[in-house]
Amino acid sequence: MSKKDINLRFDEKIKEMEKTLAHRKGANNCAASTFTSVLDVLGMENYSYYNLSIPLAGGFGGFKSVKGWKGPCGAVCGACAAIGIVMGGQERTTDEDIPKIYLKAAKYVQNFEKEFGSVSCEELCGHDFSDPNGYIAYVKNKVWENKCYKYIIWAVNEVRKITKRELKKKWE
Repeated sequence: MSKKDINLRFDEKIKEMEKTLAHRKGANNCAASTFTSVLDVLGMENYSYYNLSIPLAGGFGGFKSVKGWKGPCGAVCGACAAIGIVMGGQERTTDEDIPKIYLKAAKYVQNFEKEFGSVSCEELCGHDFSDPNGYIAYVKNKVWENKCYKYIIWAVNEVRKITKRELKKKWE
């Protein structure tokens, strides 16, 4: 990985995402795209991470609890996972660092909700992924191209802002 300034690497990634993310063909995944975009900036390319984060999209695959709770947006899940990587660095996280990671993730989720009005996938995209017809309508209505990709770009930039100190300390 280049020792290029971490902010410059984020800037380059965000510019790339702004040009290409909305127009990507195939099965797009907000959690995987958010998580692996941050990992790409950190120089941690690995398809296992992409695969690991796939089921976190669509509100945990369209999950709805029997009490009505709906899963979060994948950009929320992917960013929280990225915050854990950034905060932990390249070593195993210590027990005393875990509360700090929780607080950073909670701050991120709070900021996301403030920015977009919700953290629920269904509320943000307007489609219920627990119903296969919901996903079909999501694709047909081009929600990824018109809305969801913007959450990812915002998420990657927000991870940078929230973890600024740790990025400089552990990743430059």
